[in-house]
Amino acid sequence: MPGGRRGLSRQQLSRSTVPVPSISPSQTATLRARNGGGHSPTSPPLAALITIIPIKHTPFPDIPMENNIVFESILLIYLLLALFLQYVNIYKTVWWMPFAATNTALNFYLIDIHLVVFICVILARRLVWKFFTEAFVSYGYNTLTFWIVQPIKVVLLLTLLGSLTWTLLPLYSNNSILNLLFLCYPFGIYLLLYGIGNDQMYINSEDNPATQPYPSPQSTAKSNGEPRHREDSKPTSRDAGQLMSTNLWPDFPQHQCLLCPQSIRDEVEVMKADFNNRIKEILFNSMLCAYYVGFIPVCFVQKYLHYDVWWSCQHILFVWINTFVMLMAQYIPPSYCDTLHRCAMHLGKWQKVDGYTNTPQHTWTELTTWPCGVLIRHNRNLFKAVGPQNVAIPSDASHTRFYMLFSNPLCLLNCLALLEITVVCYQLFLLLFTVYKWDHILSVSLMLFVNYYVLFKLLRDRFILGKVYATSVEASQNLK
Repeated sequence: MPGGRRGLSRQQLSRSTVPVPSISPSQTATLRARNGGGHSPTSPPLAALITIIPIKHTPFPDIPMENNIVFESILLIYLLLALFLQYVNIYKTVWWMPFAATNTALNFYLIDIHLVVFICVILARRLVWKFFTEAFVSYGYNTLTFWIVQPIKVVLLLTLLGSLTWTLLPLYSNNSILNLLFLCYPFGIYLLLYGIGNDQMYINSEDNPATQPYPSPQSTAKSNGEPRHREDSKPTSRDAGQLMSTNLWPDFPQHQCLLCPQSIRDEVEVMKADFNNRIKEILFNSMLCAYYVGFIPVCFVQKYLHYDVWWSCQHILFVWINTFVMLMAQYIPPSYCDTLHRCAMHLGKWQKVDGYTNTPQHTWTELTTWPCGVLIRHNRNLFKAVGPQNVAIPSDASHTRFYMLFSNPLCLLNCLALLEITVVCYQLFLLLFTVYKWDHILSVSLMLFVNYYVLFKLLRDRFILGKVYATSVEASQNLK
């Protein structure tokens, strides 16, 4: 139109548009890496959310512990004492009465001496094995001590075999098939659990893959800097031998602060296998001791003999609990719990989040170490990182249980101390208010002395480690 203002044509508009610079493929990959890999552009970079704080472990103090031979000797003395008290509960007499039929405290003529010897041999098997495998093993063939100890071991072995032969023949001829099955029942359970010649607590740690330490972080990477696969990151015997030479307790696995997430998960699998084997061994051996100390004497009681069944059953329970606590304190000591705690801190934990949130989310990847507080998506579920660093698989319940059990290094020690305090308080209650028979007073009093010793060790470790970990927490808070 004349005098009017003309608009720009389409060609002029296209020429006046601001040009968009082209992006090379390398720049595109860089932008994707900054935005968290293949995630949506709305997700901010992971490093911009929370910085992963390096984990600093608390130095573990030097707490004295008995070696295995001393501990097995103490355990054997306790079990023999418990066996004696069970026979007192069963075969006691009223010898102080004026018209009593006997002048002895026990009916010794009713006690089967062959059964007593058989039980003692079964209870002494652990001490004998420790003596064979650990006593004087550092002496070489060219020393006089070696040639003196070897005949002693042979004589001890022949004595045990001769004692078993001497006891089994009379037991077989004088007892019923049912009683003989009671004697052999634990051996059948042992074969079902472990097979022939496979006792995890007795074999050498170099032959047990669950107790081998984990390789160093340098061995978890290839020459090109990429992390190794799961099958390549298994510990080797060479790595195990290098670390076991400096370990005070060679049958305990070692922890190393690994950097590769897959290597940390493999280390957790090693720790879980070792812990499960130890728990299985402790439960089996504690129940075996209670079985032969408390249950077998009851099974071989004469039918016409009357005794306090409830007190005998209660004695069996005391023996099982005390043996379990003693074995736990020796084979899962605080130093071992600290090792599992350090491994759990590197593993971390994921907590499932229900509902919708506007917080930026990421897709979980197995080669990423996630900081605390990050939200991730895994198997269509939303999880939040709880640990100081998190490499656990969100859907793996065993990783969650491992972190919950060992995130607090004093958890097992607190449970054992609480269990032992409960037993001591109950026995004191029996001794002060309900016990009036001489055999009951003797039984509870002697058992209390052993429980005091076990409780002292547990409380000593608890107070020392409580101070150490509390000081470490205060120091870390002051640094923040």
